Amino acid sequence: MLRRLRSPWSERRAELTLGAVALSVGAVVVAMLVFVAVHAWPILEHNGISWLGGAGNLEAQIATMQATGRGAPASAYKLDAWPFIYGTLLTAAAAVVLALFVSVLSSIFIVELAPSRVRRIAIPVIRVLASVPSVIYGLIGVLVLVPFVGNHLITGAQKASVQNVVELTGAGLLVAVVILTVMITPIMVALICEAFVSVPNSWREGAIALGLNPLRAMLSVTVRAARPAIVAAVVLATARALGEAVMISMVSGSRTFVPKPIDGAIFVFEPLRTLASAIIDFHEGIGAPALSSTLYALALVLLFSAAVLSVAGYLIKLPLRRYQVRG
Repeated sequence: MLRRLRSPWSERRAELTLGAVALSVGAVVVAMLVFVAVHAWPILEHNGISWLGGAGNLEAQIATMQATGRGAPASAYKLDAWPFIYGTLLTAAAAVVLALFVSVLSSIFIVELAPSRVRRIAIPVIRVLASVPSVIYGLIGVLVLVPFVGNHLITGAQKASVQNVVELTGAGLLVAVVILTVMITPIMVALICEAFVSVPNSWREGAIALGLNPLRAMLSVTVRAARPAIVAAVVLATARALGEAVMISMVSGSRTFVPKPIDGAIFVFEPLRTLASAIIDFHEGIGAPALSSTLYALALVLLFSAAVLSVAGYLIKLPLRRYQVRG
């Protein structure tokens, strides 16, 4: 019996087992999507596509949902979710753009310019940073960055100018974007470094032999060849940014507010809510059917966003495949 267990699997048996595992994972994902969509249907049925708008008072709508129990009237399902969607797009886009810029430059330094001793230390440390729980970043934000911004960057005149509209405490867009950038940058650096290392040295050396300096050769050859990996890193980082809930809830001010660039410099200090943080903030009222359906609808938007990201990343990488390097 023991000898039979230790004997290697046949190719057919391994193929069937791995296929069954893959199909099981796919079935779980589909079941999850169906489950979320079914529970989100009431809010979609009552609002249609208009629930993605922002004409109504979202705070009042949420309060109405929390106050109604079973058998809630149709008016309790009224929802204008644009502030949540806008907050999600704003924080994720700003953080990903900043993280991409920092990640590419950091990866070039680590792979091309850093001494070998620094390189051996940097890459494992970056991988550790990528695995730090988000609540740790949120705690640092609440205890360090939010008080610093509230006490040193926001002036008394700025607080007074909007005190009848919103309270500026330091928790807001700026802190959320900074910490989110710090969270997703290690993920991107780790992936991009691996891609840069996989590019054959002979390619870069050939560019240098043709007259390019090492840094220009790195940008023209290595970065160009690693573009599919950079796209993959951006997709993964964006998915992490869109789905981040705990940290955003801790440092964004947790207010259903729409920061407006037309407000000037004060715009970056204004509070907001994202789709994921709204699910965290309002989960205690999930017993109310209208609010429960709303939270499932927000989750459905996040799942749809993840699917769009995956498809978009695949389509973007298609014309870049001729540059792809396989390690």
